[in-house]
Amino acid sequence: MDDSDSPAALDAATFERLQQTLNARGAASAIDELIAELRKAEDFQGLFYALLMKKRVELGVSPFPTGPASDLPPHTHEPYEQAIREAGRHVGGILLDRGDLGRAWGFFRLIGEPDPVRAAVEKYTPGPDDDVYPVIEIAWQHAVLPKKGFDLVLDRHGICSAITMVSSSDLSSNTELRDYCFGRLVRALHTQLLERLKTDLVSRGVTIPPTATLPQIVRGHPELMADDAYHIDTSHLSSVVQMSTHLSAGPEVNLARELCMYGRKLAPGLQGHNDPPFEENYEDFLAYLNIIAGEKVDENLSRFAAKAEREAAEGATYSAQVYVNLLVRANRPAEALAAAKKFLMREEDRDLICPGVNELARRAGDYATIAEAAKTRNDPVGFLAGLIAGKK
Repeated sequence: MDDSDSPAALDAATFERLQQTLNARGAASAIDELIAELRKAEDFQGLFYALLMKKRVELGVSPFPTGPASDLPPHTHEPYEQAIREAGRHVGGILLDRGDLGRAWGFFRLIGEPDPVRAAVEKYTPGPDDDVYPVIEIAWQHAVLPKKGFDLVLDRHGICSAITMVSSSDLSSNTELRDYCFGRLVRALHTQLLERLKTDLVSRGVTIPPTATLPQIVRGHPELMADDAYHIDTSHLSSVVQMSTHLSAGPEVNLARELCMYGRKLAPGLQGHNDPPFEENYEDFLAYLNIIAGEKVDENLSRFAAKAEREAAEGATYSAQVYVNLLVRANRPAEALAAAKKFLMREEDRDLICPGVNELARRAGDYATIAEAAKTRNDPVGFLAGLIAGKK
């Protein structure tokens, strides 16, 4: 807590009055007076502990509120824990009413009640000079409302910061959040690129219809890409396109395809370097996204099948794993199983980025293939399990 958040210190006269009240009217009155003084001074941390001290005195135990609960007699545990919850709600509620979400979260987190803060974060609209980081920390890092946390970063700090946020987070177990973030990044980058392309054309004296699309501009104005020109950060373009491969068919995938149409017009040195099966950069990513979108599926699947063949001949299987994933996503389970049997028979499912032979065969009820794959891997347990499952 910085100095601007520090409460005003109670003056010496307050301490004297507290002692006088204690001597004249007892501990309960002195604590009530202290609570009033702390509330007036906006010392909310002190207020929280004063409320706990009040309960301790009522329970007839040590008045020190920072002592361990295990020091209290067993019969006081439940009422004291309830007092902690009530104090946390009370002080946290005051801070929420003041719009101090960061400090309010500390109290509601302590008592394990995130809902009031979640509701406040959901309604939160930052002013132009507001420090949004405390709210981002609550929303994203503490997973109170991660979509709102991402929105705050993207809208306040821009695409670069938003890419860094999602790239440094493991979203594999929360595909809904992952797709939300990736989809918003696609839309944001597409909007930025389209605006800059139109601005470039206007600066050249070209009249551009307001409804002109990104593909129309790219196809109709090759001069925009002359002399190694580019209109957005190429690392942002590469990152967002790669993220878009996780999305399902829909508007964001279509926008990502348009980003690829722009990317493949960039000078080769600006397209970056990717490993197989994306060594042809935006051409390959566009082919991948076309499959997801249902465009020229057979043609584009053949492209990745050939890549899987070439890499398999060199003893590698990553391209084959991408190919199997594409077959699964294209709803071709029989072809996916056939490709897995061809390229991934010796691979353990847990080592793959796609469903392996065992998983695909299990989905198909093909237990003979499970046994065959286990035998290929010298796995007698899996082999016999497959045979037994097949008999059932």
